[in-house]
Amino acid sequence: MREGRIRVDGAARDPKDKVWGGERLQVHEAEAAVPRPDRAEPIGLSILFEDAHVIVLDKPPGLVVHPGSGVPSGTLLNALLHHAPCVAGLPRAGIVHRLDKDTSGLLVVAKTLEAQTDLVRQLQARSVRRQYAALVHGVVERGGSVEAALGRHPTQRTRMAVLGAGRHAVTHYAPLERFARATLVQCDLETGRTHQIRVHDPSRPSAGRRSDLRQAQIGFGIARCFRQTGAPCHASGIDPSGEWRSDGMAGVAAGRLRRAARRPARRVGSGAP
Repeated sequence: MREGRIRVDGAARDPKDKVWGGERLQVHEAEAAVPRPDRAEPIGLSILFEDAHVIVLDKPPGLVVHPGSGVPSGTLLNALLHHAPCVAGLPRAGIVHRLDKDTSGLLVVAKTLEAQTDLVRQLQARSVRRQYAALVHGVVERGGSVEAALGRHPTQRTRMAVLGAGRHAVTHYAPLERFARATLVQCDLETGRTHQIRVHDPSRPSAGRRSDLRQAQIGFGIARCFRQTGAPCHASGIDPSGEWRSDGMAGVAAGRLRRAARRPARRVGSGAP
């Protein structure tokens, strides 16, 4: 009404005006906003495998996967449009799964609609094995599994939490290497829920994510946070239906996280160098 799209008996009226019955209302639809097409941008990509059907790349930490609120450009999607213009005709430019901004590692991107459909079906059937290396606070003595349903936090909607009415989620973990104040763990996902590893963390918040000091949901206690180190979580392996895999990335992840764990720690906001 304030925009003048609702008229009463052909005239503009104030929202506080009363109607008494018998008036004729006219409502004019608002013009639909025309979405701007995503543009190609020359952003460097680390391509590990590519053929006529798929691209397998190593996403660096800090790179957002696709445009969204507050991030209109400079994303992996923009880089893919520049690297492979053929993906412009595919939903989400061929992206079938994503990694958080601060998570590095392997991503599979389809170059054809047939490949994208097949990859989505494999993800839905859970025939794709996804393996991560994560740096967590404290000492993880032994491996195990976490089975806890996940959903949006009831009051903080940008966070995920363990909820009884959430979606089924299972994470298997095993320690790879222990340090004085952190452990490098391998995580195998049966499901791929948003922030699954972060919430299912077998020890405490991932060492590189400051915000996790406020986001831990599983009550393992909160230790001091390490300095921002780049990639507290790394997608080290993807194996769709046993057709191919990248075994060498586990070593890359271990080396990256090992160097991060050996850097001196400081309390967030302490001002220490």
